[in-house]
Amino acid sequence: MNAIALNHICKSFGSFAIQDLTLEVPEGTICGLVGENGAGKSTTIRLLMNALRPDSGTATVLGVDTSSPEFLAVKEDIGVVLDEAYFPEVLSAAQVGKVMANTYRRWDEAVYQSYLDRFQLPRKKAFKDYSRGMRMKLAIAVAMSHAPRLLVLDEATAGLDPIIRDEVLEIFNDFTRSDNHSILISSHILSDLEKLCDYIAFLHQGRLLFCDEKDALLDGYGIFIGTAEQADSLDPDAVVARESQGYGGVRCLVRRSAVPATLTLERPTVEDIILFLVKGVKAV
Repeated sequence: MNAIALNHICKSFGSFAIQDLTLEVPEGTICGLVGENGAGKSTTIRLLMNALRPDSGTATVLGVDTSSPEFLAVKEDIGVVLDEAYFPEVLSAAQVGKVMANTYRRWDEAVYQSYLDRFQLPRKKAFKDYSRGMRMKLAIAVAMSHAPRLLVLDEATAGLDPIIRDEVLEIFNDFTRSDNHSILISSHILSDLEKLCDYIAFLHQGRLLFCDEKDALLDGYGIFIGTAEQADSLDPDAVVARESQGYGGVRCLVRRSAVPATLTLERPTVEDIILFLVKGVKAV
């Protein structure tokens, strides 16, 4: 079963539109949603959670159509962390826990308290006095404390220092060790997604350019570094994009299957692939 299935979703906002978005996240996997600012990542998440209604197309989460009355019950199974944490500013972490206990049927106060300890969050300080990093950690603690089957995370690691970020990524990784647990996560920190994700989905100007298994994506491309003349000798269809390195040198993203196996290539990162695809420069 797919944890998430978006089918031909369209949503227009004047000059910007989500265009024919079809995306599936298999149950038990982690999918990273990437793209530049304004690409449509947060809009996609809001469409997924039925906070926005699509102009056309359908969305299902955990097997339930998000436009159906049954979806309200399914939200019990979804832990959500948006790019900003939204709690009443006068509440403390302890008070947030009491509110959540009356919100979720499966709220586990012991689990919540363990996350407050793990993240070193003060229980009595008002939310308005929390730093951005503390606010995100509180939102993650809440999302993890009602036995969710799916985590939907929009820039959930933003504002966290590298040590805490690594700890949070490990928490997310542990979460999906259960076969029926899944994650959709958007982030500008592509190295985090490379560590964590099984799938990478790339949104660009409202269009999904690809959704591929991470390992297949990294294995399918290579980085060629050489002279402009050497790059010109490659099959033009093999060169996805290229950039100048100065003194006549170039750096190219190439499709491994379309270049000689003897050609020396560096292994790209997810960030390399995304940046080259965004630039889309064929010649320098």
